[in-house]
Amino acid sequence: MALTLKINGAEHSVDVDPDTPLLWVLRDVLGMTGTKFGCGMALCGACTVHMNGAAVRSCVMPVSSMVGAEITTIEGIGDTDVGKRVQEAWLAKEVVQCGYCQSGQIMSASALLASNGNPSDAEIDGAMSGNICRCGTYLRIREAIKVAAQAQSAKVEGAA
Repeated sequence: MALTLKINGAEHSVDVDPDTPLLWVLRDVLGMTGTKFGCGMALCGACTVHMNGAAVRSCVMPVSSMVGAEITTIEGIGDTDVGKRVQEAWLAKEVVQCGYCQSGQIMSASALLASNGNPSDAEIDGAMSGNICRCGTYLRIREAIKVAAQAQSAKVEGAA
């Protein structure tokens, strides 16, 4: 069945079974391999993408449920203001170790900061709790989120 998806601002027509998880459409059909397969059960966060700005696990999202939604992947998050800040903070804080989980981490962090520009440690921990990092870079992740939030605050204050 042909379905049309809006991904990173561009429309893509895909001919797949409507129950196919979005993750496999992104990776295998469209060649967007930045979104990773981790567990296949929405437990690890490696497959996180945005649907209308909210972080969702693409490994359990049937592609048919994404028709009409604005989907953003790691390939497109840097085109957003918050995504760019998060990516810059990730580099500044040297968050990445092995890197496998980082696309999902960045997507979750970007969704958090888009909805809460100044999260507390508890809010950061809550928003990021569904993302597993085997290398244990959780403290650097939290610090990078704070740096990205501070960059937004400085930008807002500079505009005032």
